[in-house]
Amino acid sequence: MESKETAVNFACQRCCQPLKMHSSVLNIDENALKELSDKQSSYDGLRNEFSNKSMSEFENDFKSGVPMSMSIVNGNGFLVVGGMNESMTTSVTGVDAAVDTLNYHLRVTSRLFDILSDQSDVHHPLCEECADFVIYQMDKQLRVLEDECKVYKEFLESLEKSKANNTDGQKSEESLDELRQEIEKLKTEETTLLEQIKGIDEQQKSIEEEIKQQKEELNQMNEEESRYWCEYNNLKKSAFQCEDELQSVDNQLRYAQSQLDKLRKTNVHSGHFGTINGFRLGRLPTAQVEWSEINAAWGQCVLLLHSLAKKMNLTFKRYKLVPYGNHSFLESLDDKSKELPLYGSGGFRFFWNAKFDQAMVAFLDCLQQFREEMLKEDSTFCLPYRMEKGKIEDTKTNHSYSIKIQFNSEEEWTKALKFMLTNLKWILAWVSSRY
Repeated sequence: MESKETAVNFACQRCCQPLKMHSSVLNIDENALKELSDKQSSYDGLRNEFSNKSMSEFENDFKSGVPMSMSIVNGNGFLVVGGMNESMTTSVTGVDAAVDTLNYHLRVTSRLFDILSDQSDVHHPLCEECADFVIYQMDKQLRVLEDECKVYKEFLESLEKSKANNTDGQKSEESLDELRQEIEKLKTEETTLLEQIKGIDEQQKSIEEEIKQQKEELNQMNEEESRYWCEYNNLKKSAFQCEDELQSVDNQLRYAQSQLDKLRKTNVHSGHFGTINGFRLGRLPTAQVEWSEINAAWGQCVLLLHSLAKKMNLTFKRYKLVPYGNHSFLESLDDKSKELPLYGSGGFRFFWNAKFDQAMVAFLDCLQQFREEMLKEDSTFCLPYRMEKGKIEDTKTNHSYSIKIQFNSEEEWTKALKFMLTNLKWILAWVSSRY
C-alpha cells in the first residue's frame, strides 16, 4: 500500500489558529538546533522546565482554543493539527514509520520554538498577523523608552551644567547663608502668623458668642413683636367695635332726635280739645264737635295702640282691639260675643251710651296694660297722668277725671280724653326711641 504524507501544523500562541509551517522550519537538523542552544545556554533551566511539562498541562493550557481534530504530541506544549486519510490503508510497519517521522519533526520544531521563546518574552509560534501586532507593540514601547531616555539625558546634562556653574565655593557659602537667613526669616514670620492666627481664633470665639447672644435677643424681640401685634390687633378690633357701637348710638340718637322733633311739632292739643291726626276728641257746650269726627278720632286711637302693641309683641289680657275706622270696637275675651263700640251717635246723656262708656274704660285698661309692659323694660319710665279704673288723675292738682259720659260733664270728659291722648303720645315717643 502507498502511504500519504501526514500534514503537521502548530497553533498560534496568541489567537490559537492553525499555522502552516514553512519548509525551512520543518527541515532544520539537530546540529543547527545545537548551535542555537549553545548560544543560549543561560536559558537551559527554563528550557528544561518547558521540556519537563507533562502532556496534561499543555492540554489544559490550549484545550479551549484547539479544534476537536487537534492532538498534543511530546512534552513541549505545542499543538499539532493534522491527520491521516480515512480511505488510506497501511500496514503496521508503515504506521510505525509515519509515527517516527512525525515525532522527529515535532521534536525538532518544538525545540526550535522553545529556543525562540527563551530568547524573548513572546511565546512562539505566532501567526503572521499576531507577529506583526507584537512587533507594533514592541516598537511603540521602544519609542516610549527612547523618549524617557531623552528626558533623562536632558536632565542629566542640566545637572552637570549647574554643577559646573557652582565651582566657586565662596558663592556657594554665600548662597547657603542667604538661604539660612531666609529660612530664619520665614520661621519668624511663621511664628508671627501663628500668633496672629491664635488671636484671630480667640476673636472669632468672642464674635461667635456675641452672635449667639444677639440671636437670643433677636428671638426675644421677635416674640415681643408677635405679642405686640397680637395686642395691637385685639385693640384695633375693640376700637372698631367701639366705633361701630358709637356709630350705632349716634344713629339711634339722631333717629330719636328726629322723632322727638317730629313729636314736638305734633300738637295733640287744639285749645281745650285733644286731637289725633286733626280729629278732635271731646265736646264742649261752646264747641259741639260732630260725632263723626269723634268716632274718627277714636278709630285713630285704636289703630295707634294696636300698632304699638304689635310692635312690642304685646297681647292684651281682657280685651282685643279691633281697628275699624270710625266704627272701631273692642272684643271682650271673657265673652267673645260681646262687642264694645268706640263710636256713638246722638245726644250726650242717653242710656244707650252705656256700651260706649264700657268701651272707653276698656281702652283705658289696655293703655294701662301697655304701660305695665313698658315698665318691665324701663323701670324709670313714667307717664304724665296716672290711669286707674276708668279715671285719669292730674298729678299737679291730684284731681281725677272720669272717661265715661254718664254722670259726667262735657268739660271733664273732654279733659279726660285730652289727658289720655297725652299719655298715648308719650307711649308713642318711647316706642319710637326703642324700636
